Amino acid sequence: MIEQDTIRLLRECDAGIKMGVSAIDEVVDKAQDEALRTLLSKSKAEHEDLKASLQAALDRFGDEGKAPSPIAKTMSTAKTNMELMMKPCDATIADLIIDGCCMGIKSLSKYLNQYTAADESAKNICKKLIALEEQLAKALRGYL
Repeated sequence: MIEQDTIRLLRECDAGIKMGVSAIDEVVDKAQDEALRTLLSKSKAEHEDLKASLQAALDRFGDEGKAPSPIAKTMSTAKTNMELMMKPCDATIADLIIDGCCMGIKSLSKYLNQYTAADESAKNICKKLIALEEQLAKALRGYL
């Protein structure tokens, strides 16, 4: 049970990191403010650093991880493109990324509670990812 919950939690974190990095990639070049571009780039790098730890944990179990849901990814891209087409500004970028952070925090918290038998290292990765999302959302509030 421990191994199964651990793998499941790591997979969900993997999908979450991939989704977050993809969302940042979609908007970072559209940011007008240099400080916003720097903030987004720094957050992307932090996500990628955590992904390295996550991948090492997945490798221990011989697991390839999990890609984000194609439907969620498509819907996110469509929403991002539509919103930025209607209102191409840094406030829109901040709003979109904050929404994504909130969805990620909610999902990851649910999985953390669902996979209670996961080992502590997997739980710590999940908690670090939640903290990254909270930190990014808070930092972006000033752009709303």
